[in-house]
Amino acid sequence: MATDFALCLPTRPGTLLRVAEALGHAGINIDGACGLASDDGAVVHVIVSDAELARRTLLNVGVEICGEQPVSVLAVENRPGGAAALLRHVADAGVSLTLLYTTLDGRLVLGSDEPARLHDALAAATR
Repeated sequence: MATDFALCLPTRPGTLLRVAEALGHAGINIDGACGLASDDGAVVHVIVSDAELARRTLLNVGVEICGEQPVSVLAVENRPGGAAALLRHVADAGVSLTLLYTTLDGRLVLGSDEPARLHDALAAATR
């Protein structure tokens, strides 16, 4: 399983740039990201190529990591109903999702409070 980092960031110019530059200078690729801003700040989720190095890098530049969770990352057909076929297996297994976004190359990132059950449901879907 991959690792998703939730970053709690202030909403001001240059904040995302600081994250991207720090990771880039450390040689870490951002494979996927999503975020949402509110009046209180922003939460940005990133999945990276090297979780351990990313954690150290982000903490060293003062970025608040407000969450970290194992996630499943899998290819999904880019067609109507492509994601629904996978999500049917997740729902049928009774697994609730806490996170969903796509990577830059179109893979689906899924998180759950029950990562092992999610992994098993997705494994059944891709057999």
